[in-house]
Amino acid sequence: MQRKRLLYGLLGLIGICMVTAVAIYFYARQRINFAPLISDAEVANITVPDGFAVQIFADGLRGPRFIAVGPDGVLYVADRGNDRIVALPDTNGDDQADEIRVLADGLNNPHNMIYHEGAWYVAVTEGVVRLVDEDGDGTADSQTTLIDTYLPPGQHSSRTIAFLPNGRLLISAGSTCNVCEEEDPRRAAITSYDSPVGQDQLTGEQVYATGLRNAVGLAIHPETGQLWVTNNGRDLLGDDLPPETVYIVEEGSDYGWPSCHSGTVLDPEFGFAGACEAVGQPIVSMQAHSAPLGLTFYTGDAFPPEYQGDLFIAFHGSWNRRVPTGYKVVRVPLDGSSPIGPVEDFATGWLNSDTTSNGRPVDVTVGADGALYVSDDKGGFIYRIYAEP
Repeated sequence: MQRKRLLYGLLGLIGICMVTAVAIYFYARQRINFAPLISDAEVANITVPDGFAVQIFADGLRGPRFIAVGPDGVLYVADRGNDRIVALPDTNGDDQADEIRVLADGLNNPHNMIYHEGAWYVAVTEGVVRLVDEDGDGTADSQTTLIDTYLPPGQHSSRTIAFLPNGRLLISAGSTCNVCEEEDPRRAAITSYDSPVGQDQLTGEQVYATGLRNAVGLAIHPETGQLWVTNNGRDLLGDDLPPETVYIVEEGSDYGWPSCHSGTVLDPEFGFAGACEAVGQPIVSMQAHSAPLGLTFYTGDAFPPEYQGDLFIAFHGSWNRRVPTGYKVVRVPLDGSSPIGPVEDFATGWLNSDTTSNGRPVDVTVGADGALYVSDDKGGFIYRIYAEP
């Protein structure tokens, strides 16, 4: 009799799991449109405002993520699919990369890098690696692992770093899940460390800000020194909740996740009365599931005056929305640190009318020539957007 009870109990548990799996499947079918993700990558037909033009600056990359300008004025890219950092020099001035020159390889999913006081600092899945080109030949002669404790990767494996004006290093690490209580306080958070210059490991670890589910893009405002971040909101609350956000992050602040999203949206599982009362509020709110990643302030002199100081954001694009959204670069007009207009499309065309996509923008960076450079990790391209003479 006891064996029968155990058998019936086991069969009942299996039945519940099967019913739950079927329910999730049909729910997901209503919420997910995979067409933009599985469609073929190719050169996108990019549309930009009058007075601007677009060209391919580089191709042949594999999953390029963030872009940085080196002290030599050359673009450097985290070629994540190839586990390397590469330089894209344009020595003949034809506005196209002459070659893909490897600065360093053998890195684990490099996501972004910053040149700081004589060295490149690279964010990899497990932490931070420092690269030094000691003889100036364009190839790193040394790789020093400064920290390797950001494991396991979880749902969000990318890491992003930035330097504060005081030299402290910031690391952003997304959550291990869609929504949950994290065990590691550094997840769904930004953590700061003492200046790594001259050190063989990172010290002075402090949690800088919490409640940021996946703050992929970090940028320091060129005038105020404030930290601006893009944050990707949770999934499975419908097509339009919660809004994607940009925050001006203040040290010691909590931005709500997992109990409150986008400053106003209570989580149905982890929310509670008053959960949104004390959290930091976004400076910009955007369409849910756009997946904002890289962001940059326009500091060049090649764009018209009305673009000076404005914020540009790359939208990687949705995967869990019935009608796909994102897959573009947007502009936020600013007056100093204050938005003075709504979010507006600047470069579109990666998403087709049949909901397939040619590519997925990741980062947007101002080059030494004043053009905007956009990485596309689906197509393996770097696009150059420039003001026509």
